[in-house]
Amino acid sequence: MYKILMIEDDFTLANVMKRQIESWGNKVLCVTNFQDIIPSFTEYDPHLVLIDIMLPFYNGYHWCSEIRKISNVPIVFISSASDNMNIIMAMNMGGDDFIPKPVNLEVMTSKIQAILRRAYDMGNKIPVLEHRGAILNLNDTSLVYHGERIELTKNDFRILQTLLENKGKIVSRDTLMTKLWQMDAYVEENTLTVNVNRLRKKLENAGLKDFITTKIGSGYIIE
Repeated sequence: MYKILMIEDDFTLANVMKRQIESWGNKVLCVTNFQDIIPSFTEYDPHLVLIDIMLPFYNGYHWCSEIRKISNVPIVFISSASDNMNIIMAMNMGGDDFIPKPVNLEVMTSKIQAILRRAYDMGNKIPVLEHRGAILNLNDTSLVYHGERIELTKNDFRILQTLLENKGKIVSRDTLMTKLWQMDAYVEENTLTVNVNRLRKKLENAGLKDFITTKIGSGYIIE
């Protein structure tokens, strides 16, 4: 079973396409918050994205570009603006195919199945961790927030990865120290505090205030 993320503001059409795709044993999530699509994308972690060009707030080209910063998941554009200029633009922005409106459901199904067959292999998706719009890419240890890349040190990355992997749970200081300095015989406990505070400052400067919470006597948490 494959997971499809549908970014289409014509909800009648979206439901028709959803029923067709699910009839082939796949699962479809239709986006409802068009102001910020990335959290839905990262949480759902789809195998393929279907996206209209004309959308509220930002167009499909914008969101294709944002998704391409963190993933090489197949993206298929669906639009009534099916002239050559828009088709070329869609491909240049990172799209994998283009389906014109009005949508022929059989053609749509065939194209989706062909793309999914070519892509999986299951080795093409980039693993990410996301919270409050901040996206930590586990492949290249980068952090992206609102399209801006935040430079991380090795310790910054290990702290964020550990806390995000345990999101909603308190991570003890001992656990973090083991993650950061497992090769060292002894590290002063205050060194962890210095590292966390330095990371907090970096996040706050990027607009991520109160991203990491201290639980006195217990450790740290992202919630």
